[in-house]
Parts: sequence; C-alpha cells; structure tokens
Amino acid sequence: MTANLSLPTLDKLRSAVAPDLDVLAVTSQWFASFAEALQSANIDNVLALLLEDVFWRDMLALTWDFRTFQSTTAVRQFLADQLPLFPLSSLKLRKDLVELQKPYPDIAWIQAFFDFETPVGIASGIFRIVPLPDGSWKAHAVYTNLEDLKGHPEQNGPLRDHQPNHGKWAAKRAREVEFLDEEPSVVIVGGGQSGLDVAARLKMLGLNSLVVEKNERIGDNWRKRYGALCLHDPVWYDHMPYLPFPPSWPVYTPALKLADWLESYAHTMELNVWTSATVISVTPGTTKRWKVLVTRKDGSERVFQVNHVVFSLGIGGNVGKVPEFPGTDEFKGQILHSSQHKLASDHEGKKVAVVGACTSAHDICADYVEHGVDVTMVQRSPTYIMTTKEGMPRLLALFWDGGPPTDVADRVNASFPNHLIKLVHQRVTKEIAEADKELLDGLRARGFKTTLGEDDSGFLLLAWNKAGGYYLDVGASQLIIDGKIKLKSDGPIKKFTPTGMLFEDGSTLDADVVIFATGYSDARSAYRELLPPDLASQLQPIWGLDAEGELNSAWREPGVPGVWCMMGNLALCRFHSKHVALQIKAHEEGLFGKRYR
Repeated sequence: MTANLSLPTLDKLRSAVAPDLDVLAVTSQWFASFAEALQSANIDNVLALLLEDVFWRDMLALTWDFRTFQSTTAVRQFLADQLPLFPLSSLKLRKDLVELQKPYPDIAWIQAFFDFETPVGIASGIFRIVPLPDGSWKAHAVYTNLEDLKGHPEQNGPLRDHQPNHGKWAAKRAREVEFLDEEPSVVIVGGGQSGLDVAARLKMLGLNSLVVEKNERIGDNWRKRYGALCLHDPVWYDHMPYLPFPPSWPVYTPALKLADWLESYAHTMELNVWTSATVISVTPGTTKRWKVLVTRKDGSERVFQVNHVVFSLGIGGNVGKVPEFPGTDEFKGQILHSSQHKLASDHEGKKVAVVGACTSAHDICADYVEHGVDVTMVQRSPTYIMTTKEGMPRLLALFWDGGPPTDVADRVNASFPNHLIKLVHQRVTKEIAEADKELLDGLRARGFKTTLGEDDSGFLLLAWNKAGGYYLDVGASQLIIDGKIKLKSDGPIKKFTPTGMLFEDGSTLDADVVIFATGYSDARSAYRELLPPDLASQLQPIWGLDAEGELNSAWREPGVPGVWCMMGNLALCRFHSKHVALQIKAHEEGLFGKRYR
C-alpha cells in the first residue's frame, strides 16, 4: 500500500508558500468550504478539497472503529457509506490551533483543529492543507476522533460531586470496593497502567468497574521485574489520565518509582481494586453477557455477571516465552526468561549469557556489568539502535518539555496515519543515525548487527508489528563497544550442551546461567486461558498492523463481543483508554452502532 506513497513536498506539488501568507484567512476559507460540503453531504465538493493521495483517519467518530482511508477513491466510498449514518453538524474551526508548519525545508503545511457533532457524539478533527500552484490549498490528511457521547459527559471538573461528606467517606469507600451495594458494570483483568487508566475513564463516565490484580500490590508488575528496569520514554510522554506527573518528576522514570505511582494513582482516583485476586474463568453468563469467577487470597470466590470484560494484561499477557532448543535437559546450569530475572547480584561469580539484543537484554547486561558479573550478549538478528539523547527529542518533540498540552499532542500524534508517519520517520531515522554515527560505527566494529528498521523507518514499525527489535540506548551500547558486555553474534544457536550452548557454526559458549530476553507470547494467550475454547478460537490478532496501517484489534473487541483489549505503553494507554471507555459506555446506553467494515 505504501510503495507509491510520498510526502507532499513542495517539489512534488510544484508550489511554494508566500512569505506574507495570511495563514488564518487561507485556513478559514478552506474550512468554510469543507464544513459546508460535509454538512450538505456533497461528497464531490468534499473531494475537491482533498489531494488525490489524501489520508483520512477516523477513530470511532464516523466508523465506530479505527480506520484509515487512503486516496480520494477510498474516501469517496467511506463518506458515501457513513455520512447518511453520521450527518455532521456544528463544525467549528479552532482558530487558536491553526499553525503554518515547516518540518523540513521542502515541506510546508497548515495544521488546524476543528470541532463537530454527530447524532450521538461530540468529536474533534485535525487537517493539514498544502499549497498548489494555482494558489489554492488542499488537504493531505484529515483526522476525526470521538471525544464524548452526547448526554453523557465525563463527571469531572464542574460536574464533580459538590456534596460535603462528613465522616462517611471511609465506610462508603469500603463498601464500594467490596461491591456490597452494587455490582460492577465491567471487570478489568489486570491492574497495570492499562487497567487503571481504563478504570479511571469508566468511572468518569459513570460506570462502576472492578480491577482484578493477581499481585499483592498495585505496581508489582513493575516492582517485581529486573532491578535495573527504567523507562526510556520521557516523562512528558507518560502522563496518566486526570493526574499528570508532578513537575519535579525525573525525565526517565525508574520502575520502582513508577510502581509506587501506580499504587498511589489507584488510591487517589478511588478505583475499585482487588489485589491478590485472580480471574479464574470468563464464560457466557445468564443475566448478563459474561460470568466472571474471581478467587481471592483467603480462598473465597465470587461470581460477577457483567456485559464487559477488559483484558489489560500487556503485549503478551506477561507470559515469558523461552524458545525451544535441543539439549536443555542436559544443561547443568539455570535457564530463565527475562520476566523471571530479578537482580544481577543473584549471579555474582557466575558466567551469564543473555540471549537477545533489544531493550531488556541491554538493560540486564548493563546491570550485570555494574555488579562485576561476566556477561555475554547473544545476538540472533539485527537490532535498531538509537540513543535517547539524539532520538527522543526528534521523535517525541510533541511530548517534550515546552511542547503543547498533552491532550493536544495526543491528537496531533494520532492524526498521522501509520503509513504516513512511516514516510516522516524515514527522514528522522536518517538524521538520528547521522547523529549517532560514532556509536553505531563502534558497535558494528565489535560485530554487533544493526538495522534501520523496516524500510529504514526506525523503531516505529518494529514497535507496531513486533513490539520489539530495538534498543533506545542509555549507555549499554558503549559497554558493548568497550568489551565490558561480551558479544556473540556470529551464528544461530543449535543446541544446549551440559556446559552451555553450541552454535550452528560449531562454536560454543560456556555459561552457568542463560537468560532469554526474547519477548513474550501472543497477546491472545491470556484470553485463551480464561475463555471457553469455542470462543477463544474466534479471537483475532491483536497487535500488528493491518493493511490500512491500524493495529489489528487493540483498544477494541478482538473478535468476541463484550471482550475488550486494553494495552500499550503509558502514552497509548492514556489516550486510547478513553476510546475503550466510550465504546463500552455507548453499548451500555444503547448508542453503539455498527463497526464500518
């Protein structure tokens, strides 16, 4: 689909931007025509305002789905099908959010926000228009996003509870958490950031949810991982809904600090959480769609009947997957998955091999070096490397210190369809590689295999398709260059031996401990453990991009009605938890239509 796509450069458009351009006047004129054409459902007039290779990305507002339509042909069909179902009204340009942008010397566009309504929703949009030789402007990208359901605003701000509570709050919360007076509307499996975010969103929409977390404390999914774990995303990218990190927060958050923050978030937001509790099964219910069996630490059981179950268990259900090799029963040492590894000090005096060459592998190897442990990284395939110093300010400029408010940045970020952002990232990836040249040359001289990602687009498509394949360097790369982290990258593993591993080229590596930092299981594995086999077999792929460049099922129902997928890093969970909550609320209020297929 992307083979013939290109960015709307001024050369391609055979155009230029006048230095005295009245940006607001041009934008207002274009938007007036666009609004009139949409409100009158005059599709020909809409298309006349779009470039032939236009992108239109919609998140729930006009499709009840996540869809990207590329080309005027695709947009024509989409509008012909959906405008009769979603007549648009109250289109209004956000004049405070109109800006001429020149991301590169050969690219210029006007980016602007607008608001609109449909019969059921309050929505927002973004467009980017580019200049043509005749002085007119046309849109290269349009984005539409459902913000709220009519008649069902979030219960915060001016709509918060105004009644004083004299001495009754603690007892009220205790009854709420135990669901002594009211059953939950939604059960959320997993109390990491994804589960807490969607619980907070549902609460603001007036829906009661129960978060079931198997660990003893909220945050243990971060607290119990390897000790050296630290986020590689900057703080401005990672804020949570309704409660941003304080301005004193470090740019890169240590895992233990994040764990404590999640625990405090659940308490402050008054989310109903059961820790040391496990969902045993999710089966068809009698009074509602699902019967959810939950057991608690004291052995007690409780069954909830709900219409919606949200799985919030991470990219692979947090199930570590160790690849199978012959000879593992002969190996006299210890074999672990990275999810089972805790502290480098556990293996002092031993020889350690870490299989994998992405984020977890680098973090673990660096921690071993710091503790004086002999460690060798076993690289099986090329890795995309960029330094956070050079890469993050370029890739996450929207979410950097001094950038726009988070809600604005989220929508701008989402307004770039993945097939389009790939083209932008090809340029950015090249810039980062040039800035990181000395480091990359040093790695390659050591035998470390590098890549610039799919079609030289950096870590974007690696993240979307594989949820891995990259390392955002915070120091481990130099340890490889210096030989402090030993490296073996000259062939695939053939088998285990009593003392280590034998490789296809005949070489060997002795080790007392082998840690596989090789990723996690299919995201559907956790669903299959809880759903009946006949329903589990209906699950569609969750992660990975479809032909339109949208994730297959994330933040929607992956093939089983009433079963929802909530997953992603802190930024994705912040933004898309609202989408999940809106879909569930729309179902509960009888407002949800039909997904546009």
